Amino acid sequence: MPRVLILDPLSEGGIKALREAGLDVEERHGLKGESLKEALLLADGAICRSGVKITREALEGNRRLRVIVRAGVGVDNIDLEAATRQGILVMNTPGGNTIATAEHTLALMFALARRICPAYRSLQEGRWERNRFLGTELYGKVLGVVGLGRVGRAVAERAKALGMRVLGYDPFVSAAKAREWGVELVNSLRELLPQVDFLSLHVPLTEQTRNLIGREELALMKRGARLVNCARGGIVDETALLEALDSGHLAGVALDVFEKEPCTQSPLFGRENVVCTPHLGASTQEAQEQVAVEAAELIVDYFTRGVVRQAVNSVALDGELLRELGGYLNVAYRLGLLLAQVQGEGIRRCRIRYQGEVARRETRLLTAAFAAGLLEQAVEEPVNLVNAEWLLRQRGVELLEERSGEVGDFSSLVRAEVESSERTAVAAGTLFGKMPRLVQKRSFRLDAPLEGILLLFEHKDVPGVIGHIGTVFGRHQVNIAGMSVGREWDRPGGPAVGVLCLDSYPPAEALREVLAHEAMSWAKIVRLPSRDRLPSWLAGSQAGASNPTD
Repeated sequence: MPRVLILDPLSEGGIKALREAGLDVEERHGLKGESLKEALLLADGAICRSGVKITREALEGNRRLRVIVRAGVGVDNIDLEAATRQGILVMNTPGGNTIATAEHTLALMFALARRICPAYRSLQEGRWERNRFLGTELYGKVLGVVGLGRVGRAVAERAKALGMRVLGYDPFVSAAKAREWGVELVNSLRELLPQVDFLSLHVPLTEQTRNLIGREELALMKRGARLVNCARGGIVDETALLEALDSGHLAGVALDVFEKEPCTQSPLFGRENVVCTPHLGASTQEAQEQVAVEAAELIVDYFTRGVVRQAVNSVALDGELLRELGGYLNVAYRLGLLLAQVQGEGIRRCRIRYQGEVARRETRLLTAAFAAGLLEQAVEEPVNLVNAEWLLRQRGVELLEERSGEVGDFSSLVRAEVESSERTAVAAGTLFGKMPRLVQKRSFRLDAPLEGILLLFEHKDVPGVIGHIGTVFGRHQVNIAGMSVGREWDRPGGPAVGVLCLDSYPPAEALREVLAHEAMSWAKIVRLPSRDRLPSWLAGSQAGASNPTD
């Protein structure tokens, strides 16, 4: 009988479902260090929430534990790479908190619009001030939703029922799919912000979304707009929020999440036009019960029927196949990361083509790795080989795959196109030994590493361009570690592309100075993982990985 360890408080419904399935259940809360490690050594499965930290040290040497289920969405309290390396499947319950968070978002919007908190405070202080607390209606107002995942869509649906006009921004949702949800899709954040009366954020916190809403973005919003954040702290610059409130540019702000939590002191607290709650988005009896029961069902299905759902790492896939494709999984993943940053927004179609030896392998997994890279910084859910294609298609993005066994300039080549309504970005990669390399950008041939901080740029192939870039970066103390250039014509003067490998991220001013050269067409900074840094779902496949051409 499999033994399941409950590491955080779980509702009785979840415990009951486990026991009724015949599993041996033990509840031990508050474990850490050696106590946690010893308890996990005696378990076949574990269920946790956010309280316990399942670290690499806690999993080290564990040969019995087969599955961990997180009752909730975030799995940042579980070392996914360590779990994957140990052969431990990790699953989560991303749907259980959706309604609770969406309703909390609407509750904060209502509280802002009708000035409920300061009005109640006035009553508590013995005053009856009906004329002071004049509010505004949600009906007829424009709501901007940034991020159209589960929660964003649920908020949009409820706002439509209130008579609001809903605009949405999500670079990985098609306009057709947004229309199905009753949302008017816009092409950029800059296009969205000036139109909204209320702004609601529903994106994950990543390097790309940190301070997504800062001074510049707040200035684009109309005077008197209101902002609500029930997603993650750090998406909004709290200092910039304070300035926008002080100036009267924003009429109100509601926050359920903060840059640093727990947050018990903030200059935002105590203001009449600010409503704050201590990360209560998922704190309903129903949500707690639902995630507990769903977590129990995942464990039961796994141990009784071998079914894997909601996996957040790749353990469920065949290990031998992962090792066989490991090098090109990494190439495809990094091409996805690169093109997501180059294309940026409005993606509606992706086409990935395999040529040569790699085309004769199981390319479905390579396509999933590309989709995982493309989506990694854009969605709430952890993305991996299991769910990447589904998440992409759920957002209305078409994903096409082509294969040709004919060998061209390289024994194996992975070529990807990402198309929006405005343009198509193209990149191709291969392996040099075990090193992923970028060998094509649009129709230009080049050779650059798919790692680190890269400056991609297009220019006229005339004297002085490279010197100009070097001078600018030298002035800003940005070291150039490597360079590759390629041109379309076999003579100077035509269009060309370049890739510079940089040792540090250049300031925005440096990029503006680079673009000021008359021969420059565009330039983009792309950040890729270092060579030895892999996503958790891929890290376990690299031990002994062989190239398809070996």
